[in-house]
Order: sequence, then C-alpha cells, then structure tokens
Amino acid sequence: MTRFYKLSGAGNDFLALAEPAAVPGEAEIRAWCRRGVSLGADGLFVLRRSPGAAGGLDMDYWNADGLPADLCLNGTRCAAQLAFLLGWAEGETTVATPAGRFRARRLDASRVELEVPAPLAPPREMVFDAAGEPVTAWFLPVGVPHLVLPWPAGLAGAPVVALGRPLRSAPELGPAGANVNFVRFPSPERMEIRTFERGVEDETLACGTGVLAGAAVGLHLGMARLPLAVLTQGGFELAVGQRGEGWTLAGDARLIADGDLHVETAGGPPPARWSAGL
Repeated sequence: MTRFYKLSGAGNDFLALAEPAAVPGEAEIRAWCRRGVSLGADGLFVLRRSPGAAGGLDMDYWNADGLPADLCLNGTRCAAQLAFLLGWAEGETTVATPAGRFRARRLDASRVELEVPAPLAPPREMVFDAAGEPVTAWFLPVGVPHLVLPWPAGLAGAPVVALGRPLRSAPELGPAGANVNFVRFPSPERMEIRTFERGVEDETLACGTGVLAGAAVGLHLGMARLPLAVLTQGGFELAVGQRGEGWTLAGDARLIADGDLHVETAGGPPPARWSAGL
C-alpha cells in the first residue's frame, strides 16, 4: 500500500505522495488519476524536504496522463499547504520545481500565496483554422505553454471542449501543444476563466498557470490591471497581485483526504474504444 494525500487548489485536484520510497511510473499515475475506477485527479505530485541548509521543498509533478509537466501553480500551492500541515514548514517556505523555485506563504487555513515571476515575453497573436473559421488567440509560456482566447460573449456557453481540444494540439504549436484558456473581463479588476488542460485532455475546474496567462493577455490588451480577482469554473476566486517586479497568485488550497492506495487502485480495464457505426 502507498500512503497518499488528496488536495484541491480552487478545484484543481491532486494526489500527493510525501517522501515515498519509490516514485510511481507513468501507468500507475494514469491509473490512480482515472476518475470512476480509482481516486481520480488532475495530476499527481511527489513532495520531499530539500536537503542541505537552505531547506524548503522539492516537488515533481505529473499530469493525469502520467507524463511530467514542468509547472503546475495550483499544485505548487497545494504542495506548500501539505508541507505546512505535515509540520515541514511554518508560515513560509520555498518550493523547487523544474520551472524554478517559488516562495509560498500560508495566508490562513485554506489559502496559500505564491510569489511568481511576471511573464518575460509579451503574448504572441496567432490565428488558427477551426473547421474553416479563423480563430484568434494569444500564445505565451508561463512555465508551460498557454493559449488565451478573449471571449466577450460570456463563458457560460463557451466551447471549452469543442474548440479547446483541437486548439490544444494545433500543428502550429508543435508537439508540446498548449493549454487553452477562454477569458472574459467584466471590469479591469476582474477576470473570468475556463481552461482546457493538456495532459488532462478535458476542462478542469481551475488552472493556476492559465490564470497568470489570462492576466498577462488582459494587461497586454489594456483590458485588465493588477490586482486582479479571477473567478474559476470551480467557483473559487484566485487573486493575481504585484510584489516588486514579480507577481503573486493566491487562493484556495486545501487537504481533502488522506489514506492508503491499495493495489486495486492501479487495476481496471483501459477506457472503452467503441466500434464505428455503419
């Protein structure tokens, strides 16, 4: 059996292993993250205490498809929250990821703030063909690649999956593809966002790097300013602020459950592949 923690960052849910004896493989992660037949999650992270005098935390992250990702900011906030709950840190800590080291601060029992660098490059406008119709989006990397589509008509009926899925792997983006974010700015101080996440291959309830990408596009287009309150699909609000030359991302990060992963959680058949009709 494997000890696990289940956490949620504004609806982005994760499985976490704290200093496990072994790192799970791609197939195990994919099985554990599959909803309905296992615990289910948007991804999994492994958390360890950093060796040496500097202290802090080391975090590695995998999407639900079992493949690694350099950065997941909601996951990073949850990793810091788990460290606080385990007594590994008190009030503040740093989390090292493949995309860099981030300072985390516990605001209260269910909120964590990260200090993050402001995006270095301005968003790049791109035009895609979607079933014969041109679609304009803005591309920028925020640790991982993102597309942002301003959607002034409102997000209730936005084609997050129908349009997000083909854009996520558009040939113009190369083999890595990108996360796809639909955003609306009701006022310069507020943003609404829905995200189709690569690696999950579906809409998620929140995406921290997507929130930063959307904020960067809003600032670039003169539609937003910091501080920015951001409503996510999960109903939670995240806050993007400014501290010195960098930004902050703050909001919900909570422990949902902990327990033991039994061997059966990695079992079950693969998803059904339906035969074609006549």
